[in-house]
Amino acid sequence: MTTIKQADLIESVADALQLISYFHPADYIRALGRAYERERSPAAKDAIAQILTNSRMCAEGHRPICQDTGIVNVFVKIGMDVRWDATMGVEDMVNEGVRRAYLHPDNKLRASVLADPAFTRVNTKDNTPAVIHVQMVPGDRLEVDVAAKGGGSEAKSKFAMLNPAESIVEWVLKTVPTMGAGWCPPGMLGIGVGGTAEKAMLLAKQSLMAPLDMAELKARGPKSKLEELRIELYDKVNALGIGAQGLGGLSTVLDVKILDYPTHAANKPVAMIPNCAATRHAHFVLDGSGPAHLELPSLTDWPAVTWQPDASALRVKLDTLTRAEVGTWKPGQTLLLTGKLLTGRDAAHKRIQDMLGRGEKLPVDFTNRVIYYVGPVDPVKGEVVGPAGPTTSTRMDKFTEMMLAKTGLIAMVGKAERGPAAIDAIRKHKAAYLMAVGGAAYLVSKAIRKSRVLGFADLGMEAIYEFEVEDMPVTVAVDAAGTSVHQTGPADWESKIREFKIPVTAA
Repeated sequence: MTTIKQADLIESVADALQLISYFHPADYIRALGRAYERERSPAAKDAIAQILTNSRMCAEGHRPICQDTGIVNVFVKIGMDVRWDATMGVEDMVNEGVRRAYLHPDNKLRASVLADPAFTRVNTKDNTPAVIHVQMVPGDRLEVDVAAKGGGSEAKSKFAMLNPAESIVEWVLKTVPTMGAGWCPPGMLGIGVGGTAEKAMLLAKQSLMAPLDMAELKARGPKSKLEELRIELYDKVNALGIGAQGLGGLSTVLDVKILDYPTHAANKPVAMIPNCAATRHAHFVLDGSGPAHLELPSLTDWPAVTWQPDASALRVKLDTLTRAEVGTWKPGQTLLLTGKLLTGRDAAHKRIQDMLGRGEKLPVDFTNRVIYYVGPVDPVKGEVVGPAGPTTSTRMDKFTEMMLAKTGLIAMVGKAERGPAAIDAIRKHKAAYLMAVGGAAYLVSKAIRKSRVLGFADLGMEAIYEFEVEDMPVTVAVDAAGTSVHQTGPADWESKIREFKIPVTAA
């Protein structure tokens, strides 16, 4: 009979979470490398190059792939012959592992978990508790899947209770475009079919723990109806032309995973959960011999891709920027920002709104300034700032009119598309929205030379910082006339794929 020690499970969970914070799974890197090679959209190819470059930098520097270091999901299978040398419960042991991983002094991870979610939303400071699922199975081993799920991709989770005769394919193809680019494609789609509503969602999440094997599946051919469905969805979703970061291109998904379960005769529950460009998961087994040995990827697994800014990129001096200059930027144009850049996310925008409503003076003058939607990781070892990639911009849409009309702000930087209200405000005030690549947080942080807090210090990573940046790469995603590349790019590439029959997937 196997005896599992409390310390071994805690250490293994902590080690796994540290490793997946800076090592992409090798299967993801191979799949993304193949996508890079076949991509024909310049904007999408540039975005994938940034993600691949960022990934290798993180692997070498042992720093987070993304500033959003995720909410921890853990699937535990406990053999019924296992005995425990422990004083803590299984969930408490897992959470202690999470706590140690996220507070590691050499690679502190961003704590994003909030208690009292409906009301005060207070940060727990150590990213606990994890979302834990425990299953008792035959055997004398402990099997654990650990994942760190980004909030941007989790926010795009979808569920439908279809009628039995309705098509899963039709629902997916109708639903994926509504998800926008906030889930940072190219990534994976996890799909759960059957059971009950909550079971379908659980199946979708579990499916994301599996390796990416679409290229191998297509090479050998499907052996079941589910494998046929995986291939059909993979091909048809990529044919939508959404592309990397929603800019239009050939690779929207790198794989589609599906798990199913028996369901009631009257029901056809279907859940879909995307995994983003910061795909992070690990599997380990404890057999009583000590903590898990986690196999590390080799740097030779990464393709020889090093992102460099395009020679045609326009250098922009933020400290002398004017609204007239913003009005000359073109949709899809690459800019390199240098100078002082403000930051702010949801909580800061809400506080600004409340202060303006009370007639109070703001702690920061936004006149002719640019704001970056970011919540950086804490710096370590002399860093100016930790990984500092963009957050999903649509969450700030409801504040955009206020910020442009009342503060003097002239441009914003974030990730993914803007909604109609934000685009209308940008057009009205002749402002602009710039997009940084989600999944390139460490690469972006290297452009930040200085950092200081200017306001709302109590909000932690959601405070208003002032970054001094040098050649920070961004794309003009919405220009002063209100043209959005997240609308024009995918439409253009879907048309090209259909008209010219461009192959969108690996054979």
